[in-house]
Amino acid sequence: MTADVVDGQTAETLHRKIVLAAADVLEKGGLDAMSTRAVATRAGVFPPTIFRLFGDKDGLLEAVAEHGFETYLQAKSRIPYSDDPVADLRLAWDLHIEFGLMQPAYYVLVFGQARSGHLSRAGRKAVAELQRMMTRVAAAGRLRMSVERATAVMHAAGVGVVSTLNSTPPEARDLDTAVVTRDVVFDAIAAPPVADSPSPAKDAGPATAAMGLRAVLAEAGDLPLSPGERLLLLELLNRLADAPKVIG
Repeated sequence: MTADVVDGQTAETLHRKIVLAAADVLEKGGLDAMSTRAVATRAGVFPPTIFRLFGDKDGLLEAVAEHGFETYLQAKSRIPYSDDPVADLRLAWDLHIEFGLMQPAYYVLVFGQARSGHLSRAGRKAVAELQRMMTRVAAAGRLRMSVERATAVMHAAGVGVVSTLNSTPPEARDLDTAVVTRDVVFDAIAAPPVADSPSPAKDAGPATAAMGLRAVLAEAGDLPLSPGERLLLLELLNRLADAPKVIG
């Protein structure tokens, strides 16, 4: 038996078989039913096989989270990029909320099992995609804060909305909570197009200008700057974008 064969099956085949079995256990019994023994029984393997392939239960949960999140990521990739990156971002928000409400068990694995300093692999992929979409908003000169802060704000708000709604009895849920929160978040992070803005000069302030410049420089590729100078420039642009707003 080679290192790529386990219990008479290729490791890849057995890996997928166990993940599908675990997904079945999760969908039918929820997270509380996700014991390695239950998964092993459903997959028709011995429990030690799971540990050989996944390392531990956390490794198995990571794999199941990625499996469940795959459908969401595929649906997200089908969102056509339009000329309005903010509109695209709104579609992404709505899809995130839909996934969380339709697949609460998977959602908990992806976002609700966070440990200090740790997010699931599937969660990190989602945040990375969100940051890419936020960078498009910056390139359009419509981001009111740094890409990183805007990404963190939208991610935190989305996870908070889903967690709140899922912890509320279905008959008591106010689904408009997601819409209201979305509008508040988008008003905070994104400026309207210049043509639609009642105060273009105010909306195109230092933050949007700094992030627009950052996006342009990123697209430009090689710059006559040392690595240290690039880091300093990035820090300065982010500091301008995230500086407290002066009122009055």
